[in-house]
Amino acid sequence: MNDLPFGFSSRDDDDDDRDDNAQNPDPAGGFDPNMLGQLFNQLGTMFSGMGSGMGQGAQSGPVNYDIAANLARQQVGSFTPMLDKEASAVADSVRLAELWLDEQTTLPAGITTTAAWTPVDWLENTLPTWRTLCDPIAEQMARGMTDNLPEEARAMAGPMIGMLGQLSGSMYGSQLGQGLGTLAKDVLTSTDVGLPLAPDNTAVLLPEAIARFSEGLDLPAQEIIVFLAAREAAHVRLFAHVPWLKQRLLATVEEYARGISIDFSGMQDFAQGVDPQELLTNPEKMEELMGSAAAFEPKTTPEQQAALTRLETLLALIEGWVETVVSASLGDRIPSTPALTETMRRRRATGGPAEQTFATLIGLDLRPRKLREAADLWRKLTEAADITGRDGVWGHPDLLPDADDLDSPAGFIDSIIGGGSSTFDDPMAELERTIAQEKKEKEERGDDA
Repeated sequence: MNDLPFGFSSRDDDDDDRDDNAQNPDPAGGFDPNMLGQLFNQLGTMFSGMGSGMGQGAQSGPVNYDIAANLARQQVGSFTPMLDKEASAVADSVRLAELWLDEQTTLPAGITTTAAWTPVDWLENTLPTWRTLCDPIAEQMARGMTDNLPEEARAMAGPMIGMLGQLSGSMYGSQLGQGLGTLAKDVLTSTDVGLPLAPDNTAVLLPEAIARFSEGLDLPAQEIIVFLAAREAAHVRLFAHVPWLKQRLLATVEEYARGISIDFSGMQDFAQGVDPQELLTNPEKMEELMGSAAAFEPKTTPEQQAALTRLETLLALIEGWVETVVSASLGDRIPSTPALTETMRRRRATGGPAEQTFATLIGLDLRPRKLREAADLWRKLTEAADITGRDGVWGHPDLLPDADDLDSPAGFIDSIIGGGSSTFDDPMAELERTIAQEKKEKEERGDDA
């Protein structure tokens, strides 16, 4: 089975499959319902006994999370339980980082709890957020599989439609579990993918992953821990005191999901090329069938592309702000800050394990592609205004720079220096001032008359 998002496959693989399956074409070039009917019958026989081997518990929703959780725990394998000394080290590092961050941002400390997590701790505590992210896309994919199915195929499938829904939920759960299991061993903090995955106001470091991360760096371990603690604390401040931010991220993912549609132009070619009898005697052909989503190519709409651009920009702005604040807070105190900053830039911007797995899980290639531009914008804005003006931009979503501003920040910075953020400090007060001004102008026109 391929490891692309929820059964997505590349066009190259799709072309290869179509070439292989084109040896027995339908002379009429039309849709053959008898062939598809046999195919569904074979699938029904094969899938009827799958439930016992794929996990316990009934599936509710588009993804089987029982399968996901079980496979993720298997993927994690053995791990080292956290000791009190790890928890104390995390708490001390976060406390020190918070003191230094206070000098470089107007956003107050947002942490009330610190924790040292094992990979299983991360898995159990972040699964609710992954459910929120994955459900909209899985639902839309499942709906597209049935709504866009040719009428002949839908009629022939009959009760198999429900079984296919259960199968797709199991397949999604399997892929989700494998991805989360890999991610659980790689993430360094709870915000390593740019999203707040831990409970609110909680700062988390994963010592086992940090130890592996540190092995490839010729830097003092304590400096690495404090640096990562500062990044985590800065993320928590931002999400804790910008209440609309988390919801905006999740809503943009949902907006992307709503636009998913499936192109079933490959269904005809696929049905023509499958001999149902061969499914019973050739395991490779059955495996090819299980990867048949290659024929159902998802189409990217302009609305989806716009949502993806907004999401990438928002992730870059979050990451760039954190980088700017952490660099300013630690730069004169921790000598390795520049080297660690560049390491994290490359890890995030070029698609490290976190980004690659995130793309696999929800079907989005979410790298903060303009991370350097975003960090540069926040740095220049700090120099042109001050930290109050910079942090005030987070006061309202309409104030944030867009992708064009990241490429050409001068105009955006001028708008902020000129007071662009003041109108959103108190929207009701601004509305009252506007009404009063309009009333005054009306009265003056009446007097002139």
